[in-house]
Amino acid sequence: MKSCCTAIILLAGLVFRGSFVEALEFSYNYRSGDKYRILSTVNQDIYVDRKLGYKAEIVNRIAMEVTEITGDRARLSAVFQSAEKTTPVGGSSRNAQAKLFQWSKDYQSEFLQDKLGYMTIGDQYYMPMVRNVPVFPGKNLMPGETWSAPGTEVHDFRDNYGIEKPYRIPFTANYTYLGERAWKGTNYPAFSVSYRIFLEPDAAPGKVFPRRILGASDQIVYWDTDHGQAAAYEEHFRTIIYLSDGQTWEYRGRAEAEVVEAPPMNKEEMAKEIAEEISNIPDASVRVSDEGIVISLENIQFAPDSALLLASEKPKLDKIAEILMKYPDRDILVGGHTALAGTAAGRLQLSQERAGAVADYLLSKRVRSPERIVIRGYGAERPVAANNTEEGMRKNRRVEITILEN
Repeated sequence: MKSCCTAIILLAGLVFRGSFVEALEFSYNYRSGDKYRILSTVNQDIYVDRKLGYKAEIVNRIAMEVTEITGDRARLSAVFQSAEKTTPVGGSSRNAQAKLFQWSKDYQSEFLQDKLGYMTIGDQYYMPMVRNVPVFPGKNLMPGETWSAPGTEVHDFRDNYGIEKPYRIPFTANYTYLGERAWKGTNYPAFSVSYRIFLEPDAAPGKVFPRRILGASDQIVYWDTDHGQAAAYEEHFRTIIYLSDGQTWEYRGRAEAEVVEAPPMNKEEMAKEIAEEISNIPDASVRVSDEGIVISLENIQFAPDSALLLASEKPKLDKIAEILMKYPDRDILVGGHTALAGTAAGRLQLSQERAGAVADYLLSKRVRSPERIVIRGYGAERPVAANNTEEGMRKNRRVEITILEN
């Protein structure tokens, strides 16, 4: 339920006048060409008819770029990538790699934002999920002062309820300037954000739909005055959805987000270096992609029709692990691919399980912590060769390890 939530607040710049202990005036302060990398994590419990049914962990990676400044407004483009692992309570997981994060959603977005934080965004965009938070009153604030402003939550209900358009829930957010607060051992000027939602949507005959939605969000935002942007935020939230079929779904949890620092990625130079290092690995290649640097292992061997990695493949992955350790600031995507055989559902499942087996092995080598490796199965959707020859099918049976730029 909670995915990218209010991580968008981390784009904001902070302008202040006066000394640190005196009044601050908050406003957005963008520069054309600025780029931000944001990591958001969510831990939530999911209740079905008031019984705890699932526990979910979600990792959101958000790449932002300021593409244009016009007057007091900035145009921003964004890519939101979400990965998730969900564990049933009181039952066994159907996912063989239950401890791994699986790719969930990708969203593109573009919007305008003025210096006080108000956004202008097209109706086709689902992200950011929380909009016009934070916004500022345009005046100096002393610790303890409060202000209020309208905001909106936007949900993607296409998969769950067949609602094709972004689903909007308005609210009023209440703010309090808190003065100095600590985040991970460093003090920042901070403010709280609190809002409640209540909505009774129109009926949708013949479909299961949300009949009533209630929610609450309480946040603290920490601002980095040296860098002119927010350092982090943390949130406690609760959302209850009463459905037209009588079921009740409730989401309770905690989220946090922070700007992730990483040096610029010279993809061409990195690819050249990695190509030299993998030159002795059979059927291995490297290429530059929009996402980062892709290391492709063609015809990686598993037991027939399974995700059991053969021992003969482990030396290859040991070498890959050594390479990945040289780029510790970058997260990893492990993608599985199959040849065109069997059913589409079977291919997708097998490719995901094989990606999971490779990711699990890399985790055993401590190349990253679990939340920094994401797996994704593609089935036969992205062939690199024709599937009408054994050679082509061999090339298509591959695992690709991407060192992500964002």
